[in-house]
Amino acid sequence: MVKINGEEENVGGMTVEAYITSKGYDRTRIAVEINMDILPKCEYGSRILKDGDMVEVVSFVGGG
Repeated sequence: MVKINGEEENVGGMTVEAYITSKGYDRTRIAVEINMDILPKCEYGSRILKDGDMVEVVSFVGGG
């Protein structure tokens, strides 16, 4: 199991790209942190989620 934004999900073996696409995230408006390290966007397609990973997906919101 992978903990994503505090929730356990059975997504081990899935790439970050596949995960964010399946959840409908706008890739241009998010940042992904895995095990307390920011993942560069160029690595979303190659980084495979593993059991025990702790992931935070943060969405940017405009405003003033």
